[in-house]
Amino acid sequence: MTASKTNERPGTRAVLRHSGLSASKVRQVLDLIRGQDVDRAAEILIGTEREAANIIGKVLASAVANAAHNDFLNPDELYVSACYADEGTTAKRWRPRARGRATRIRKRSSHITIIVSRLPEERLELRRKRMEAVSAHRSRRVDASRRRADLSGRLSRRRASAAAAEAEAAAAAEAEEETTTGLVDAPELEVGEADDLDTVDEVDAVDDIDAEDDDAEENEVDDVRDEGPAEVVDMDEEDEEDDTATAQADAEEKGE
Repeated sequence: MTASKTNERPGTRAVLRHSGLSASKVRQVLDLIRGQDVDRAAEILIGTEREAANIIGKVLASAVANAAHNDFLNPDELYVSACYADEGTTAKRWRPRARGRATRIRKRSSHITIIVSRLPEERLELRRKRMEAVSAHRSRRVDASRRRADLSGRLSRRRASAAAAEAEAAAAAEAEEETTTGLVDAPELEVGEADDLDTVDEVDAVDDIDAEDDDAEENEVDDVRDEGPAEVVDMDEEDEEDDTATAQADAEEKGE
């Protein structure tokens, strides 16, 4: 059984005639995309660093557009069923060389043909399963990331509430401590003196001054008490001397 001819292969085609590239250069790039999906073929051509890749990419896009608009096919279900490059016309030029000689220059061209067709049912089914598996895996990853984010958010909110509660408790304890330490047992003062005293240190200073004054008064009283009996003794002795002198005077007068 002979294979079908190139121009009789089924599918939607796009042809570029008289391309400025040789057929051998174009065939090296066409071998990369033959049998690939349309999307995968486009990715391969984008990543290929050859001059022919840009031209072949335009021809592939034209073939996909023809299949979508002329044959009403889904672009996502197409693949490159056939692609080939035929030799075109060759332009002959001459280059002058030494000693009056000339060398022939051959400027070759090519005809690029790309045929796209709908994928077989087996490949489409396999492709659907693969896409479903990828989608399910992505959904599981998204769900897992959302659960982790929700858990992290809940933990953050709990930690924030706990920190706020601790801060409030510390503030309340500090306020209570300041209230208890602020209560000082100040001595009873008169109204005029209480207005002049603003701090506890001033009250303590007044207490010290009053204590010093009391000590001074007690010392003076003790001194008076110590000196009092001595003076009395002296007065009694003087009175006794006076009485003795008076008695002697009286005796003398009587003796006369």
